[in-house]
Amino acid sequence: MSIFTPTNQIRLTNVAVVRMKKGGKRFEIACYKNKVMSWRSGAEKDLDEVLQTNSVFVNVSKGQVAKKDDLTKAFGTDDLTEICKQILAKGELQVSDKERQSQLETMFRDIATIVAEKCVNPDTKRPYTVSLIERAMKDIHYSVKANKSTKQQALEVIRQLKETMEIQRAHMRLRLVLPAKEGKRLKEKLKPLLQVVESEDFDEELEMVCLVDPGCFREIDELIRCETKGRGSLEVLSLKDVEEGDEKL
Repeated sequence: MSIFTPTNQIRLTNVAVVRMKKGGKRFEIACYKNKVMSWRSGAEKDLDEVLQTNSVFVNVSKGQVAKKDDLTKAFGTDDLTEICKQILAKGELQVSDKERQSQLETMFRDIATIVAEKCVNPDTKRPYTVSLIERAMKDIHYSVKANKSTKQQALEVIRQLKETMEIQRAHMRLRLVLPAKEGKRLKEKLKPLLQVVESEDFDEELEMVCLVDPGCFREIDELIRCETKGRGSLEVLSLKDVEEGDEKL
């Protein structure tokens, strides 16, 4: 699709329109096709790389710019950058059916890839292949949401797949070193966050090697830093505790 803007007749090509209805009116912005999803996933942080122009339109293809009063009434501001960000975040990307289908298929595979990278069979500790995860996603009739990031959706898929198959986030292996004085007390606080304690050595300080769910890492890190006032330490020995070879069903 290519359009003309009414002000300077610059021809815009490769346009992706993001549309939002607010306050009973329709607002649109003109973006570069491949950049909208990059912005939403956080990969692209420069707004100028996403917007073809920071004008807000009533109709992009006709080049009709929205009135300032309408923008203020609907968005509570006439700051075009702020309004464009709101439309980018919550608006609907206008694409042809063929493009939408292709985009959803790509996202479906990306989600399956993230799940396969993050997860294992808890019994064998082996990772699943991407094609096996894709098959499992089809079995649970997972429907991709175009306006949510693939990472968010991968976490949702993991939750849903747990109901139908043996799957869990691959554990991280950590080494915790705690001052002797706080060791015993801290160990009790950490216990609910640790999946498996592989080794424990109490000499001048308490040293533990353990497996944890990646989702608990930040909480463990903060607990050790705050409780030991920086005297304890946390080291990541491996990001994923997995066995060699792929899991087959």
